[in-house]
Amino acid sequence: MPGNNFHLPQEEGHFNAAPSLNPPPTPATKHYKLNHLALRIRDPAHSLNFYINLLGMRVIFTLNAGPFTIYYLGHPPASAKTEEDITAWAKSTSEIPVMTRTSGLLELYHVHGTENAGVDGASVSVSTGNVPPHLGFAHLGFTVPDVSAAVQRLRDGGVSILKDVGVCSRETVPLSEWEEERGVGCGEIHGNYAWFFEKFAMVADPVSFHSLQRVLC
Repeated sequence: MPGNNFHLPQEEGHFNAAPSLNPPPTPATKHYKLNHLALRIRDPAHSLNFYINLLGMRVIFTLNAGPFTIYYLGHPPASAKTEEDITAWAKSTSEIPVMTRTSGLLELYHVHGTENAGVDGASVSVSTGNVPPHLGFAHLGFTVPDVSAAVQRLRDGGVSILKDVGVCSRETVPLSEWEEERGVGCGEIHGNYAWFFEKFAMVADPVSFHSLQRVLC
């Protein structure tokens, strides 16, 4: 866009809070906000167990649209302490005017039949977002009170831990061998980022099509 320079050179290892990358406020987008992310899934039972029982989300509504079913999930407010509270919150949030004003929702999108290993003999594989040619999507981030305790709970639940707390090795950074072989994204992780990187963990979504990584911080 004319007049905007969003890709300014950045000093390595410098945490540039509120950089001068933003243009002046745009009146037309004053009330815009990110509402939800959508992930295609293969097995609703496994995915719902992961996001509900292990990560604390709750189903707001479901919709069988014929060829596919969608599941909208969110984290209930702290004030919702009972099952009745959560049911009331979910019912209220499922109303279109409320849902479209609510941030931090997750849509799980299951096309009926894709839970099979392959369709018409075609192999089906999961993309991590870090393997060519599917570079792009990286992770979803979840905030938890105690990262180490959350990691242990997920490990006990059979979840694969991709990077534990306190770990910052080059192998755990989400960069592909394809990039490294071409001289892209090479070099060691700067100490200033390593300090931050060690504070969170990465775990694997068991059956999502789009990405394996879920970041706990």
